[in-house]
Amino acid sequence: MDEIEIRVLMDNNTYIDQYYLGEPAVSYYIEADGCRILFDTGYSQAFITNAGQMGIPLEEITHLVFSHGHNDHTRGFYWLEKQADLKKVEIIAHPECFNPKLDDSGLEIGSPLREDKVKKAGRYRPSGMPYRISDKCIFLGEIPARNDFEIRSSIGTQKIRSKWERDYVMDDSALALKTQEGLFIVTGCSHSGICNIAEYAMEVCGERRIAGILGGFHLFETDSRLEKTVEYLAKLGIKSFYPCHCVSFRAKARMNETLPVEEVGVGLAISLK
Repeated sequence: MDEIEIRVLMDNNTYIDQYYLGEPAVSYYIEADGCRILFDTGYSQAFITNAGQMGIPLEEITHLVFSHGHNDHTRGFYWLEKQADLKKVEIIAHPECFNPKLDDSGLEIGSPLREDKVKKAGRYRPSGMPYRISDKCIFLGEIPARNDFEIRSSIGTQKIRSKWERDYVMDDSALALKTQEGLFIVTGCSHSGICNIAEYAMEVCGERRIAGILGGFHLFETDSRLEKTVEYLAKLGIKSFYPCHCVSFRAKARMNETLPVEEVGVGLAISLK
């Protein structure tokens, strides 16, 4: 079986003696089944600089996947679209990903590009349903609620068909990668709940083993939700666990008491079989 390769192009954290740029954002490069997938584009052009230093040719990507529409995952698209020809690139996202989004103070927190421009940039494929990128890689689409302790909360508002509504980030999604040891899940912020994502990934893929998880989980407090999250994930027998981006130090410390937590930083390379 060919290996799946993942490289962290952007994260809040950087490693000692590895001189890449960091920012509170997400961008990952994934190679699987001959596909070259860019997952999220960070907040600025910094992920492009990092990719260049790592020798990763972003102009050769075949797929561009967005976890959701917040600007720390989509704003770098502005620079990518100017630098690379994306006409043949399949751009995959939830249908609400590129809606205008504001926080409660009125600050723009969504993508700099609207859906009409995305359609012109590449081969746009909006999907609220699971979408198979390749045999080993599946975009999960909209994540249903499966756990009562992961209740969605709204983050500001979004504009849907000329009307502003509370934004429950229904566009939040993830990738499920099939490996010999089970599924490896790649997330952006997990606004839909990391346990909901894991449960849905297992349902969609017909696989009850979770080999690992990489991404942000939007967990900051050491509260009952965190305890239930740790309890749920521990039962899965995960072999490698990479919490990053929107996970607080205290939450990581608590997770590390029970789960096989690994440090994440720009430049991290993960090889899967």
